[in-house]
Amino acid sequence: LAAVFSATVLNAQVFTPTAEGSKIHFVVKNFGINTGGDISAPEGKIIFNATKPGAASFDVKAKVSTIDTDNEKRDHHLKNEDFFDEPKYPDIRIVSTRISKGADLKHFNFTGNLTIKGITKKISFPFTAEGKNGGALFSGDFEILRSDFGIGKESGTMSDKVKVSLSVFAKPA
Repeated sequence: LAAVFSATVLNAQVFTPTAEGSKIHFVVKNFGINTGGDISAPEGKIIFNATKPGAASFDVKAKVSTIDTDNEKRDHHLKNEDFFDEPKYPDIRIVSTRISKGADLKHFNFTGNLTIKGITKKISFPFTAEGKNGGALFSGDFEILRSDFGIGKESGTMSDKVKVSLSVFAKPA
């Protein structure tokens, strides 16, 4: 019954991301220690049908103002012009250009564009989609280089590589 429900939800076609149940987590090494935080409240539109991934599309953004690293001073610093420049670039946006099937009706591949600070770069990563709580949970991981997006300056103590984990819960629109 759960499998049938999950398949039915994932064929709902149009979804709206919700703050509740969603999390965008990032991790960067600083002084050799993993330091991370979260960006919350994704919004946008997801068109998805597990049996027709080629017709799927994702257009989701998150507000830079929601960055939370459990350190108010660091959060403020990340929002300034050296890092995300939140007043000038308030959103981080990811838009698909191609969705393809993976090994089964739960696994897929995302290809698209990530825009941070007005700079757009192509990204690709595997993701899962599963029915959950009357909606759909889309989860995937990828890495970016801070320098590709002008986030922070070159540093001998902070890694250029940032690991990002997406967990976006969306409800049928």
